[in-house]
Amino acid sequence: MAVNGKLKNHGEVGACIARALDAYFQDMDGEVPTGVYDMVLACVERPLIEKMLHYAQGNQTRAAEFLGINRNTLRKKMAQYHLD
Repeated sequence: MAVNGKLKNHGEVGACIARALDAYFQDMDGEVPTGVYDMVLACVERPLIEKMLHYAQGNQTRAAEFLGINRNTLRKKMAQYHLD
């Protein structure tokens, strides 16, 4: 729920990630995980960029502003996730 442009309970995202990681480690069944940081970042970053682009009606400058990143950084990440 948004209040003044901010998530009222931004802990929900963190709690969701924590639950997903618990399930991931349980599924690993004792195997040693590698690359967890990059995996989680990619899982979160792609839908975040997609949603901000949608919210900005495809306007990359506005989406970058919403995300608090440079437009060139957004374009680089869009290419990385094949969103261009």
